[in-house]
Amino acid sequence: MLKLTYTENSFYLECLTLSLEEWVTQRVIFSLRVGQNLCVQPSTASFLLPVNLPGVEALKTEARRADGGIIDLAICDAEYMEVTLRGSWLSDGSEEADGVFVTTMSDRTEFFLHKLWQEAQSCASVMSE
Repeated sequence: MLKLTYTENSFYLECLTLSLEEWVTQRVIFSLRVGQNLCVQPSTASFLLPVNLPGVEALKTEARRADGGIIDLAICDAEYMEVTLRGSWLSDGSEEADGVFVTTMSDRTEFFLHKLWQEAQSCASVMSE
């Protein structure tokens, strides 16, 4: 399962070993115990990856082969590709942008996408130094 947590300036992508159902169940139980509203709704999430990352072409192939309908890849410009994922948005139901996006794909695609995202983050931090 992939979990995207949005922050004020960016987002964080995690690859979790729990199934989507297990994770949502735990989240529902937690919300009930603390008396917090929980809204779960179908949604999409998008982020950019540099097109020059090693492995981007393999991700395109894997996404077409194994996970059509859950992941879409589109070239934005000469430098970036947009990754759009279909999944669920969990929030307290308010109009605020606070929440977590979760989705599930084949283990291989999840791991590969997470690895590419980590590589993009490390490249970005090296360039900013």
